[in-house]
Amino acid sequence: MTLTRRSFALFVVAAVVSPVLASCGGGGSSTSGTDPAVTGDSSVTTAPANVYPLTGLPVDDPAKAARPALVAKIDNHPDARPQSGLNKTDIVIEENVEGLTRFAAVFHSDGSDPVGPLRSGRTQDKIFLGSYNKPLFMWSGGNYRVTQVINHSELVNIGYSASHGKGGYYREKTRHIPHNLYASTTKGWALAPEGSGPPPPQFTYRGVSDATPSTSTPIDGAKISMYNVKVYWKWDATTGQFLRFTENLKRVLEPHMSAEGTKPVDQVNTKNVVVLYCTYKRSWADRKSPEAQTTGKGDGFVLTNGGIIPVSWSRADQKATFTITDASGAVVRLTPGRTWVELAFKNTVAPVAPGVDPKTVAWPSN
Repeated sequence: MTLTRRSFALFVVAAVVSPVLASCGGGGSSTSGTDPAVTGDSSVTTAPANVYPLTGLPVDDPAKAARPALVAKIDNHPDARPQSGLNKTDIVIEENVEGLTRFAAVFHSDGSDPVGPLRSGRTQDKIFLGSYNKPLFMWSGGNYRVTQVINHSELVNIGYSASHGKGGYYREKTRHIPHNLYASTTKGWALAPEGSGPPPPQFTYRGVSDATPSTSTPIDGAKISMYNVKVYWKWDATTGQFLRFTENLKRVLEPHMSAEGTKPVDQVNTKNVVVLYCTYKRSWADRKSPEAQTTGKGDGFVLTNGGIIPVSWSRADQKATFTITDASGAVVRLTPGRTWVELAFKNTVAPVAPGVDPKTVAWPSN
């Protein structure tokens, strides 16, 4: 059963009992700085030794480059903001959950002490994160079925309960439950099993001589309608970043802020925004939870270097990386740096052209 944001709310009440399985299709893998061969296999590729695999930026610390990826499930309830660590990530995946969104924040080249607030995982985490080479999974926990899914997946459970008091978990006294659980990525990495290794590159990055593709259209930004969360990514040519704006409890659009350890609170920003239109289905392990189907094929957009590119994506299975191509069939290269991935409902992006007041552009519905 396919779910939109509206139909999912009705679906929960309906309590359909038959399990739904993820669909699979063609895909491929990519290496940083080189075009991938679209072969449909799920083989793990390696990044050049001189760049971090998840950002395409030069390695400044070989020890960091050799460690595994660490994924923290970060709360996105308005009461959880400002979160800690969002601007220290390599990749952030924003996924629709019940009535809101949640972040799977992937750390590798950098970390955050503290990181949070942390919340529970979903079965869709297993699907999307299977290509990160057994990443450490930092979360508050989940029901029995979801926990079993995580424990039997490619993810390494270092959650609040599974870490047995380790991982630096603590309750922040200035915040209220459930928006007050924090941890430490430094202590999380200390829990890595022997033999853990770095993640493969998930995207292809532009080199210094690579021109902006002809399929890119300049934009001021783009509006994205997630599950009861409205997001505006605005291009800032001065910094070469997309800045994130989102609604508060009063439904007023405001800068989305993040606290990075001891540094001042700053607006969430990123070099790239990858929007993957996904079908959401019911999770068999938690009937109230949507599950993004991130294998197979789909459409979407890439926001990079001040432009927006319509794309198609394909992925063979849960261990494969995404192949993302433009209308000409060329692999889309991202700007080296941090990337946000939006696992969006279909047709939920509205580009805003340069010089256009974003208020005059309607939010997409779904």
